[in-house]
Amino acid sequence: MLPLSPSLLPSIAAAVLYAAATTYQGIRVSQGAKADQRLLYLLGALAVVAQAYALASQMITPLGLSLNFFSAASLIAAAVITLTLVACTRIPVANLLLLLFPLGCATTLIAQFVPSGTVPLINEEPGILAHILLSILAYGMFTIAVFQALLLLVQDYQLKHKHPSGLIRNFPPLQTMESLLFGFLWAGWGLLSLSLISGWLFLDNLFAQHLVHKTLLACLAWIVFSVLLWGRNRLGWRGHKAIRWTLAGFCLLMLAYFGSKLVREYILHI
Repeated sequence: MLPLSPSLLPSIAAAVLYAAATTYQGIRVSQGAKADQRLLYLLGALAVVAQAYALASQMITPLGLSLNFFSAASLIAAAVITLTLVACTRIPVANLLLLLFPLGCATTLIAQFVPSGTVPLINEEPGILAHILLSILAYGMFTIAVFQALLLLVQDYQLKHKHPSGLIRNFPPLQTMESLLFGFLWAGWGLLSLSLISGWLFLDNLFAQHLVHKTLLACLAWIVFSVLLWGRNRLGWRGHKAIRWTLAGFCLLMLAYFGSKLVREYILHI
């Protein structure tokens, strides 16, 4: 009998906790009521801790850091949920958790049960780890911004057609939702800028063959978000135009990281 993986039980625990939090919040929202925040945050925090423990078991090896495609997705999901839980103590973004908890559940199970591809170990030099951390935080912040943009789109549509659902009735006003979106975008843009700078400082060659697509797409995403924030500041961009630019920049960013990582690990095997 093969020994159990040390990450198995925490992965299952995280998935169960995320599912419980999603079910509880979903039931309360469908009833047009707000979930008990202390219970919701407790379930979410316990799930993140269990997911982080599972990830540590999967990623930390005696020879270096093993960050495969699905572990990276789980790590970013954990970062996104952690950032959102922290933000919930100051700003009204608890509704985002109804979308993020299922993401956490799915990614932790996939990271545990789906075989990884060819994964080069990461040199654990402080500069490289700082670049990775900044990249993950940037992806996480932009992920929150995208979910916020999607909720804003749904809210705008339902208010215009005058049939708001239970979820929408629990939302802050439209203007507040839009201000929150641009707050997340500014934070993500700042983190992405620092990530690109740290990559330029600490990576040997940002335009090496295995990095060139990632670098170019990340730079394009930075330009898209820069134009969006300039348009907001100078031209008052809002509504559907802001949402379209947000989605475009996010797609470029996800292709930069996950697209290149998927091709390298599962197609090229490098």
